[in-house]
Amino acid sequence: MDTEFDQKHIWHPYTNLTNPTQTYPVESADGVYLYLTGGKQLIDGMSSWWSCIHGYNHPVLNQAISDQLNIMSHVMFGGLTHEPAIKLSKQLLAITDDSLDAVFFADSGSVAVEVAMKMAAQYCFEQGLTEKTQFLTFAKGYHGDTFGAMSVCDPVTGMHHKFSRLLNQHIFVQSPQCGFSQDWEEDYIKEFETQIIHNHEQIIAVILEPIVQGAGCMNFYSPEYLKRVRALCDQYNVLLIFDEIATGFGRTGQMFAYEHANVVPDIMCLGKSLTGGYMTLSAVLCNRKIVDGMDTNFMHGPTFMANPLACAVALASIQLLLSGDWQNKVKQIETQLKDELKPNDKNPLVKDVRVLGAIGVIELHRPLNWAVFQDKMVSQGIWVRPFMNLIYLMPPFIIEAEQLTHITSTITQLLNQEITC
Repeated sequence: MDTEFDQKHIWHPYTNLTNPTQTYPVESADGVYLYLTGGKQLIDGMSSWWSCIHGYNHPVLNQAISDQLNIMSHVMFGGLTHEPAIKLSKQLLAITDDSLDAVFFADSGSVAVEVAMKMAAQYCFEQGLTEKTQFLTFAKGYHGDTFGAMSVCDPVTGMHHKFSRLLNQHIFVQSPQCGFSQDWEEDYIKEFETQIIHNHEQIIAVILEPIVQGAGCMNFYSPEYLKRVRALCDQYNVLLIFDEIATGFGRTGQMFAYEHANVVPDIMCLGKSLTGGYMTLSAVLCNRKIVDGMDTNFMHGPTFMANPLACAVALASIQLLLSGDWQNKVKQIETQLKDELKPNDKNPLVKDVRVLGAIGVIELHRPLNWAVFQDKMVSQGIWVRPFMNLIYLMPPFIIEAEQLTHITSTITQLLNQEITC
């Protein structure tokens, strides 16, 4: 494999080519393992950015792709339709709340956020609410890398601050401070409530990551916060968008994170593990209020919208998840992560350890040299990719207990070594 060419000519996410970061050449993948050139195998502790919930090279998903490939790999969705899109839409509406009634397919999570924002904005425009021009969202949030999505990511600590002068300006409130299991206090919702009261006539929608803020800060917060947000949005006629791109399909212990609070958004974005990590595909679901409130055509239509291959494997992935004991498996992962990551609380480098579903997070007081840390993990046969001051795990649901223990024990060992360095 020509890794020199790769380093010189191929951009990887969040890197530059003048001082490229190290990349590890993958030749194949199977189950929870990535196989590097030379034969070294790595346990994937992050499901290829949270998407490969069934692991790699799964025979059921392989077969779904193969079967559809022999029928039709792609056809435009403008003016045409096909069975994989219809079946997948039926399945998505069946496993989500009954109030969600329509599906729009897009290319990626970022594009799903763009679609949701445009959908909400067009609804408000057609309702005559033309003074509504802003979104309300959380600090430390992350919703994607395209321009609309960037505009509702954290404007200060987020990765897109270099583009702030080009972005639409929206309203941000403090990241929720109430832990997932923490006792509720009214002060937690005060800033959000104040912004809604004072600015609801300008706010198109609230957009947020329910329960778990992902790539911005890996913050877990109380379901009560979501309940209060829903009530305030209803009271002040503001739409509510949930970005479930990272949390959907079982990752938090519920099929969708909104179920922890038993509240439902007007619009919901899905992606990442929608196809089991096989192909890029996202979906935006909305309720009948949005559908009936838009009299003209919704102005969005990606070339590869509802790609038949992606729809077929997404349907197979969801059915595979539903046919197994996924909830118990995620609970086992959660219990093990709590037991094995908790001892890191005693390490002076560590600020907090938190676990929810198949998500484990170690928050440090300061970032370490992640390039060195990652290289040491690779030498021990593990793939993780920390960011900022966070080490996080989001393993495939098929991971075995001993494989997960190898990851957690290695992390603990390396953090303990940092004390004596």
